[in-house]
Parts: sequence; structure tokens; C-alpha cells
Amino acid sequence: MLQIIRERWRQGFRTGEFPKEEPLMPPRFRGLPLFKQECPPGCDRVCETLCPSSACKQVDGRMVLDLGRCLFCADCPACPHGGITFGNNYRLGARQRQDLLYSGGEYPLAQPLEPARLKLFGRSFKLRQVSAGGCNGCEADCNVLGTLVFDLGRFGIQFVASPRHADGLLLTGPVTENMRSAVLDTYEAMPAPKIVIAVGACGINGGPFSHSSEVSQGLDSLLPVDLYVPGCPPHPYTILDGLLRLLDRR
Repeated sequence: MLQIIRERWRQGFRTGEFPKEEPLMPPRFRGLPLFKQECPPGCDRVCETLCPSSACKQVDGRMVLDLGRCLFCADCPACPHGGITFGNNYRLGARQRQDLLYSGGEYPLAQPLEPARLKLFGRSFKLRQVSAGGCNGCEADCNVLGTLVFDLGRFGIQFVASPRHADGLLLTGPVTENMRSAVLDTYEAMPAPKIVIAVGACGINGGPFSHSSEVSQGLDSLLPVDLYVPGCPPHPYTILDGLLRLLDRR
């Protein structure tokens, strides 16, 4: 017991100061994309075929990256001219699907819930997390929010075991055909009003499996989505920032 107390004293206070202080992201973190240049003259739109998730499109001579599809590949293969890199901006949560279509400039961050729902959930928000065929990447980054570094509970947000105790459904994974009924049943079991959150490229648009007939084309094809958190997987701070913005805590 004395050794445990001594070690706890040595470690000190481990919970981060977020959102009062900005988190220090690791050097290899891949956040909001940066566009170095516009498409050069004579560009043959090769990015549209090279992108493994069909996230890159060329519109009026400019690249548009669908963050709902983007897998945030370390060395983006889409633009052979090196026009796409990734910065360290972890704030990626958005309320509308079309807000994830990004071509540079200011990113439309998630806005708070409507006053009526915000009054209900602003200080106490319970989530039922469902993995609908995910690889465990997004699931792991959701689980780590409960550790002492992030301490999700200090914001009044908790994961619960039963959808009947939940205010919101947080979904990860591409919603495989085998999980479709489980997702819909979970949603129906939740008391109204209820919130739906799609986390990760798979949950938002099927991810790398979007062309398969065995997965849905995104959670919003089944349920109304209130918050999109892109990434593959999104960083825990990206998820936490989106949740706090939804609850008007940022």
C-alpha cells in the first residue's frame, strides 16, 4: 500500500487541462488537411483515381477533400504534385455532412445543440457506444476517454451499458449488414429526445469498405446524425472537442 501511495505521489496530477489549455499533439499526428497549391494547368484529375477512399475530387480547378471519407494516409497518395499535407489541427467535428467537404480556409466547426436539447443535455450526457463492425481503432480512442488523462466524466459525459439509460448513440464502424438491426434496435430503445454521433470514416461513410454491398453508406443513411467526427481513427481530443462543442462547452 505504501508503494502505491508513493508511486501515485511521484506521478502527480495526470489529468490534462483541456479545454483550458491546448493539448500538445504528437509530431506524427495528422489533423486538418493543408492545401499547398491549386491544381496546376493540365492536371488530369489523377487524384480522383489514386485516393484509396475516393475522398479527393477536383471542382473548378481546386481540390476538395471529403473528410468523411478521408483515411488521413500518412503520405497522401492522392495528389502526385504534393498538394495535400496534414497539419496538427485536431478540431474536426462538424454538425452537417456537407461541412466535411473541405477545400482549404476556415473549417466550419460543430455548433451547439438547439436550446431545448442543450437545456436537457448540457450538464449531463449519457452515451451508448455501439461498434458496428469496426476494426477497434475508433473504439479504442473512445474507450481511452475514460482514463485519468482525458477524464470524460468531469464534463458530465459518461458511457452507459444500456440504451435505455442513454441520451445519445455514439457509433463506430461501417454498420455491416449483420449489425444493422442491432444499431436500429439500440436507437429505438433510447428515450426521446436522442442524439446520434458518427465517429470515424467508417461510421460516417463506410470508410474503405464503402463500395461493399455488405456495409451501409454511412450512418446518416439509417438515422439522423447530429455530430460527425472524422478520422481513421480520430484522436481522442478530436472526439472530446466535438462532444464539448455539441454541448456548448467550448
